[in-house]
Parts: sequence; C-alpha cells; structure tokens
Amino acid sequence: MKNTTSVPPTARRRGFLALTAAVALGASPLTACGGSASGSGNTVTVGVGGNIFDTPVKLADAQGYFTKRGIKVKYVQLTSATGISALQSGSVQFLITSPNDLFSALNKKLPVEAVSAVGLGNPLGLVVSTKFAKAKGLTAQTPADQVAKALAGSKPGFSSPNTKAEAGIFLKAYGVDPGKLPWVSLPSPAADKAALNNGQIDWFITSEPLPLQIQAAGDGIVVADPVKVPQWSAKAAGYGLFTTVKKDYAGRNADTVKKFVAAVQDATNYMNTHPGDATTVRVAQQTLSGVPADVIKSSLELVDWPATGAMNDSDWNHTVAFLNSLGTIPGGVEISPDNWTDKYLK
Repeated sequence: MKNTTSVPPTARRRGFLALTAAVALGASPLTACGGSASGSGNTVTVGVGGNIFDTPVKLADAQGYFTKRGIKVKYVQLTSATGISALQSGSVQFLITSPNDLFSALNKKLPVEAVSAVGLGNPLGLVVSTKFAKAKGLTAQTPADQVAKALAGSKPGFSSPNTKAEAGIFLKAYGVDPGKLPWVSLPSPAADKAALNNGQIDWFITSEPLPLQIQAAGDGIVVADPVKVPQWSAKAAGYGLFTTVKKDYAGRNADTVKKFVAAVQDATNYMNTHPGDATTVRVAQQTLSGVPADVIKSSLELVDWPATGAMNDSDWNHTVAFLNSLGTIPGGVEISPDNWTDKYLK
C-alpha cells in the first residue's frame, strides 16, 4: 500500500520554522521568463531557484502586489553557483538567496546586502527506502531518537555538503557517529532518488518537496523533518532565504527596492495568515511542475512565512550559529550591521 503525503499534525505548528543552509537554489540551467504582472513602471529581473522559496515572489506577481506599485517582474532561474555572480553582473537586480550563499559572498567582501526576510527555517525531509523502513520497523510517526538509532550502520547518500552536515547534526544529537557511515556522494537530489530506488543507498536528506513526493509515490517514507528534529527548526537555524541586492543598486534605486520588498512582504503576510491556501498552492505548482498539490501544501507548511520581512539580531545570531555548526563555509561566518538592513521596509 502506498503511503500518503500527510505529515503528523504537529507539522502544522507555526512555531516551528522549517528551509536550509541546505536550502540550495534549484539545479536547473539559467533560464529567463516573464512574470505575469502588467502595467506601466519599472521592469526588474529577479533571480529565483525553482523551489518552494520562489512562492512569495510568484504569489506577489500573481496577486498584483507588484502591479499596484508600478513594477513589472521578469525571472531568471539560477543555481547556488550562479546566483551571486548574476547579481554582481547586473543580470538580476534582486536575488532570492540562501544564508549559505549570502555568507559565501560576504566572505569574499562582495558589496551585497539582505534587505528583507522571505522565509525562515529549513524544509528538510529525511527519506528512507520502503525496504529499509520495513527492515527497521520505521514509520512516519517513529520518534526521532529511534530513527537516528536505526540509521546506525546504514548507507546514506548525499548531494550537498550542507545536507550531509545537517544529517550529521541530527545523528550526533542521538549518539550516532556520522563519520562511521559509508556515505555515497551523488551529483544531485534526483540522483539521490534514483540511488534510493535501486538500492544503492538506504536514505538521504534534501529540501522538500522531493522527500514527500517520493513518499507519495510509495517509494520511501519520510521519517524526519524540522518538526520532529528541533536541530533543523528555525528556532535553531534562523533565516532560510532573503531578498538580496547590490548595495550600489539599492542606493541608486531606493524607491524600487522599497516597492519590491513591500510587495513580497504582502505575499509572505498572506501566506502567514492563510496557511495551506489553495491560491498559494496553485502558484507553487507553476514552479514545481508535476508535484501533487497535497505534497506542495505539506512542504509549504514546513516553512515559517513571516508577516513582515523585517529582520532582527536574534534571528541573525541563530542563523550564524547554525551555519557555523555545519562547518561548510571556509573561515566560518559572522554578521555585521553592514550586511543587512530594514530601511527599505519603512
């Protein structure tokens, strides 16, 4: 019998903030497309990643939040490797980017800054094969400590240093040494999925919706997520994605930046006050083609969509501590008032 995509009721607790340093931007090649906004005014180009964190910008477009402010939007789909470079070159004026990519840029002394929070947390899913789940007696409801102990001696796959490190945080919290596992390096989450299906690996971890999509197809079971694993929640991990700009662009185009972040804030506020809303799910499906609506709904619920894009020192400190615990950015990370601002939200 195939498993449903339902997550435990606790997954809907808004107090948990779910998306990762492992929130990596989508792995699709560079592509551009026009937004749906119409009307007069500035045209801006936005770098997006082809993942659920695109939803607020796409919702702002679909709901006319940009249009009423006189902005037209075009999109360029980027990867983690190309996003900051596109921002630096001027190919995009706004970039929806992860903390990992932002701090990598800041460590290179690039003149960029975060101007609004888009989402908080890491919507991760740890999915095991159905064969492994049956052998170990695992279900979607198995407590986190029992899941971790069952993974001792297993063969995990990974396609990102961040997700491998996040899995390590989970395992070590319950006394399992990730260094003793025979990790299989794979080129992409799609390759992780293929390896899970053919028995090359027992499990892997990546951002939703892929793990829940695998579960919906009956090919695996999601046994850990940010609700079950507090080490992945936004309370521990902080911010998930930001709107990022070049400082000189913002200085020359302050009014446009204000209008852009206000429109995105309208969208995240709508998502905050209308969890599981059908309109939001339909917008997300345009980005995540072929993913069932119930999978998208459950995935969106693993992110805390803020009522305001304003940022604060406490959440930044959690973000910095989380990234440093991963150890994936050479030299570590630190934040200063020069790296972020709320002035465009005022």
